[in-house]
Parts: sequence; structure tokens; C-alpha cells
Amino acid sequence: MSTTDKASPETSDETTDETPGETSEAESRASAAADATDAAAGAQLSTAPLEDSPGGPAVGIGVIGWARWFWRQLTSMRVALILLFLLSLGAIPGSLIPQNNVDALKVASWKRDNPSWVTVAEKLQLFDVYSSVWFSAIYLLLFISLIGCIVPRSWQFVGQLRGRPPGAPRRLDRLPAHTTWRTEKTPDEVLSYARTVLRGSRFRTELGKGHVAAEKGYLREAGNLIFHVALIVMLVAFAWGQYFKSEGGKLVLRGSGFSNTLTQYDDFKSGGLFDPDDLPPFSFTLDRFDATYEMTGPQRGTPRDFKAYVTFSEGAHGTPQKREIQVNKPLEVDGSKVYLLGHGYAPIVSVTDPTGKVIFKDAVPVLPQDANLTSTGAVKVTDGYKDKDGKTEQLGFNAVFVPTFAGEGKGTMFSQFPALLMPRLMLNAFHGSLGVDSGLPQNVYVLKTDKMEPFKDESGQQFKQKLELGQTMTLPNGAGTVKFEGIERWATFSVTQQPGSGLALAGAIAAIAGLAGSLFIQRRRIWVRAVTGKDGVTVVEMAGLGRSESTRLPQELAELAATLHQQAPSAPAALAETRVEETPEGERG
Repeated sequence: MSTTDKASPETSDETTDETPGETSEAESRASAAADATDAAAGAQLSTAPLEDSPGGPAVGIGVIGWARWFWRQLTSMRVALILLFLLSLGAIPGSLIPQNNVDALKVASWKRDNPSWVTVAEKLQLFDVYSSVWFSAIYLLLFISLIGCIVPRSWQFVGQLRGRPPGAPRRLDRLPAHTTWRTEKTPDEVLSYARTVLRGSRFRTELGKGHVAAEKGYLREAGNLIFHVALIVMLVAFAWGQYFKSEGGKLVLRGSGFSNTLTQYDDFKSGGLFDPDDLPPFSFTLDRFDATYEMTGPQRGTPRDFKAYVTFSEGAHGTPQKREIQVNKPLEVDGSKVYLLGHGYAPIVSVTDPTGKVIFKDAVPVLPQDANLTSTGAVKVTDGYKDKDGKTEQLGFNAVFVPTFAGEGKGTMFSQFPALLMPRLMLNAFHGSLGVDSGLPQNVYVLKTDKMEPFKDESGQQFKQKLELGQTMTLPNGAGTVKFEGIERWATFSVTQQPGSGLALAGAIAAIAGLAGSLFIQRRRIWVRAVTGKDGVTVVEMAGLGRSESTRLPQELAELAATLHQQAPSAPAALAETRVEETPEGERG
């Protein structure tokens, strides 16, 4: 059995029944005619624009001509890749510049810090990148381009699946991988064995006159199509999620509850097509919040575990159920997910008026400013207070809370550890108008003092005091008292509804699978010819051709030839002539 590994130009699929090496003048003329016919057919089947096709008629300038040219450019793979690159490039400003639909306060802060860029950024819609005209145009053009690429290729692929492997070329010995031997088996027996062997290796076979043609690797194009369809699926999922998404945040004190209605949220943002009626009905109460930290070593203070224990009810009249919510382990309810985002402390403060009447007592949440939960906030007494002269006023206190104070003379008012080891509350007091009656919204954690006056101590400085747990602060001039009653805990939750996330995940998995198929599946063809030689002994030829670069083709052909050789062994007279040829790279073709 002789094996040759050669490289040559792509050969014709024309089928012949002559023995290799036996050519004639008539065959040469037939070959030239076939080449001319193939060239004409190739020109007809070309997907290049008509004006670029060799010998094709020119397209006249006009609406139809320009529309045809634009469509062909838009649906080309080159333009699809350019649009995909532009989409990725266009998303960069959305990551670097704050967006109105994400955090309006950060947008306002960015405008204050970069006043010279505000006009340009607004004209380019950089604060609303993903809903801007230019980003939407790129998005839609990419969507159309991918569809325009996929539809014709899908029809071509269907045609390939319905087609049959092409007939054997005249000169199999000129193909990149080739082997031949002589056997005593008849040509019909050899071809029957060959079909069985090739089908066993999952080749699609077609029996011709004196040969068997086989082809494999059709799923390569299927993987390519799956990859592009998956890109469209991800684009659809992205658009669906952006238009119908919702996300809201809520701070919940221990012992307090939350109902999933729009008015209950501290902040809420949604897509353009979201309907508040789509919020799934549920409620929960925060029963307990536990946090554990590393107590010793270089990682002292590092969080180890956060857990929120809630009593959950689904629907308007659902049965209460005990649930746990942890970081990255949300509570899932009818398409929505409740995430645990953060936690903090809420000092319990009571305020009395000059007569000793308690006019305010509540847990006041304060917001963490560092990893050790140094927190700031404001205590606002809006109703019920009258000074010693009977004048109605409002009281306000700037608050700084630390769960672990370093101790007197050992540091400033910053926490040394996030757990409650030595809690302290610093208050400075104001009286006047809080401005809450103006109807304008205010930040509940910030005290607005432009219409208030500070209380003064004996030295004329602003009155402030650091309180231990249970300690009372007496306001100047008999204005009343403030007591640090206790400490409560709070947790923040995010309720998100992202309807396209599952579809996007499926699209991403399909894209990876399709890309792997298009990269690793190789399209190749195998031909087996068996004819009777002049001496009456059957001559067997096998050759392979890869439709794409395939380093495994010679090895695969050798394995198939070895299997076929077992059923059609070399003739005894030819055993001495058995040889293996490896043609040097420079001599191929």
C-alpha cells in the first residue's frame, strides 16, 4: 500500500472512470470545456456586488442601484464586525461617565466637577448613552446586518445539507493526501467495503461509477450560524432587559417591614416600557441581622458572613415563611430577586422639650463612611417642640456614630472596628426651620441648616457632645434634653427584575458552543476509486481534501485506508512493491 501527502491547487470535482495516468487529447478538450463551465457557474453563484463581478453588467446610478449597493455593504461580514466594534467602543462612555438612569446625584456631581465638558457631553448624550440616538443607530444597524448575513447563509446551508458529496476528481494523486494499493478483491467489493467503512466514521457517502465519494464536517457551518444567531439573541435580550427592567432599593430597620409597591422604595429606576403593575406582590419583615468579622490577625475587621433573617409572604394573603438572605444568595420571587446589599446601625434617640415631655423617640439610620462603619446622619425633630418661651421650632442634630471608639485621648471620632465594642454618638444641635414644609424633597441623612441657628455653649462655641450608650445631653438655656437610648440595626435590599437575563445567558452559551464548533470542526472530503488494471488486478485509490486547513486529514485518511486494507488486502504479487512515500514540502503540487 502506497501513501502520499501532497499539496496542490483545488481540483475539479469532475468524475471519470478512466484509470489514473491514462489521458488523451479528447480528455484535454473535455477538461478545458468543464473548466470554462465551472468559471461561468462560479460567476453566477458569486456573492460579490454585481458591479465588482468580473464581466458583470454595471449598476446604473439611481435609487434602486444605491439601495442594492447599501444593502450588500450593510449585510457583509466586514461591516458586521465594524459595527460590533463600534458598539463596544460606544459602551465605553457609559462606563466612565455617570448615567442619569443609574445615579442622577453622581451626574450632578460630575457636572459640578467638569463644567467645561457639560455642554459637549449633553449634546453627545453622554449622560444617557444607552438610550442615545447614535448608540441606538449602531445597535439597530448591527441587528439588521446580522440578520442580513444569516438568512442567505441559512438557505445555503440547507442546500448543502440536501446536497450529495461531489464526484471524484480525475487525478486523485494530486490531492493533498493520497494512498493507493492493488488488491485481488473486485471493484464492486472494494467500493462496498469502502461505503461501510466511511459510514462507520459518520461520513455522508455517495456511490458513483467506479468510486465512492464521502463528505464530513457539515456542522462547521452550523456552528457558524449558531454563533451569529446567538449574537442576535443576546442583542434581543439586552434590548428586552433595558426596556422592561426595574430596580429599587430599600433600607429596612430590624423589626420593620417592606411591601413591593412603588411607594415603598427609597429609590427606584426602570426601563421605558416598564409598568408598575408588573411588580410581583410580596412583603417581608426583617427579624434579625447577623454580621461576623475577623477578630484578630492582619485581617482584623474583615467581614466573614452577613445574614438577614426575614419573615416572607408571597401575594396579598400569602402564608408567612421564614427565609434567609445572604450576599450573592438572593430571595427569588416570581421573576424578581431580593439582594442583600449592605447594613449599618441606627442609634435610638429620644428628645424632650423644656417641660420634660418626650416629643421624639426613634431609631435614626446613619450611613457608613468606611469599612469600620464610621457613620454619619441627621436627627430631625419636625413636630411637637416649643422652646421655654412657647415658640414653636424645629430641632436638628448632625450625628456621627462609631461602633468602636478608640477611647479618650487615643484617637479622633473614627471607628476602630465594625462591631459594637465601644459605641459612641456625637451630636451637635441646631434650632429653627428644617425646611421640610417647603414641599421640596430633602436628603434624610443630611441636615439643611441655612434656616437654622446652632445652640451655643458657655464659651460661645457650637454646642456638641459625645454620648455613651444611655447617657443624656442637656441642651443650653433649658431647651430640653437628648438621650442615647440604644442601638438598632438596619439592612439595605435591592429588588431587581431583569427579564432578559436568562435569554442572554442562553445566547452566550450558544455563542460559545457555536464558535467552538466553527473553530474545531473541519469540513473534509474523501474519495475511494476502485478500477480493474491492465493485468486484471483491482487498483484502489484513496484521497482526501479539506475544505479548510486541517492538519489531521492525512492521519484520518491513513486510518481509514488501514481499515479498508484489512478487508481488501494487497494482492500477493504486489506485496514486494509496498512502500510509503512522504513528499517533501517544496516538491508538493
